Amino acid sequence: MVEINASLVKELRDETGVAMMDCKKALVEAEGNKDKAKELLRKRGVAVADKKSSRETSEGLVVAAIAPDQKSGVILEVNCETDFVARNEEFVAMANEIAKTALAAKTKDVDSLLSQKIGGTNSVKEFITERVAKTGENMGVRRLQYFEAQDGGLVGNYVHALGGKMGCLLLVKASKEPSNKEEAASAVREVAMHITSAKPQFVSRNEIPAEAIENERRIERERDDLKSKPDNIRDKIVEGRVDKLLAERCLLDQPFIKDPSKTITQFFQEKGKTVGADLTPVQFALFILGEDGSEKSSNGNG
Repeated sequence: MVEINASLVKELRDETGVAMMDCKKALVEAEGNKDKAKELLRKRGVAVADKKSSRETSEGLVVAAIAPDQKSGVILEVNCETDFVARNEEFVAMANEIAKTALAAKTKDVDSLLSQKIGGTNSVKEFITERVAKTGENMGVRRLQYFEAQDGGLVGNYVHALGGKMGCLLLVKASKEPSNKEEAASAVREVAMHITSAKPQFVSRNEIPAEAIENERRIERERDDLKSKPDNIRDKIVEGRVDKLLAERCLLDQPFIKDPSKTITQFFQEKGKTVGADLTPVQFALFILGEDGSEKSSNGNG
């Protein structure tokens, strides 16, 4: 049997993050060949990951990546089991590397992403499996959304700075290429930040199903404080309340977080004059860790 010295075991331990005893066993089996030992550990890592795959992943990060020309972007939720691992620098780096891979491949779903190559050799699935073996925690990509703008449109994002637990990806169309693209991109990012904070459900009112609006009218009409009102007065009050409710749910009607004196519509109108192009939100994806995400589309094209 080939004698394995402690320094070789330590080298393998430092390069893989796997326990010393497991490293030594792999080196013995590989007859001292470190590359073969790594391969053996990877194979065992797959087995370890498979055993852990049923464990709940309720922690993690929301991460995003935007192309340098700001014409495309992706947002992902990458999960693990504990907040301790979610805050680990290696997990953060892994999540961001996966986001960059998804962006480069223009990936539109998780299954496609897992088969993409990352770092030139391994698939994303294998890349995650290695981290599972190293940390002992189950990990995975839960969901993603990819947007690509057309013509002068832009994609922007915002991920909440406190822990990366929520974020938004926003697609905005433009009537032409903005004369000041940097300012236009900044405006898109500001509205992505607004969405993360205000959490609208729709881009505009025309996306809300008619039956949903009528249901809100019915609820308001049946409220106790309106029962004694004449029909014409009650109808006016109902319409006012429903109008307010719809405004709260629709991005374009919401007061801009950074300047409540104007709506998001007014903010984009002002920015459009500054950058020389009409800017219109088309679609957004709001990801909140552990919750179902939502993507909202208006009738415009990106």
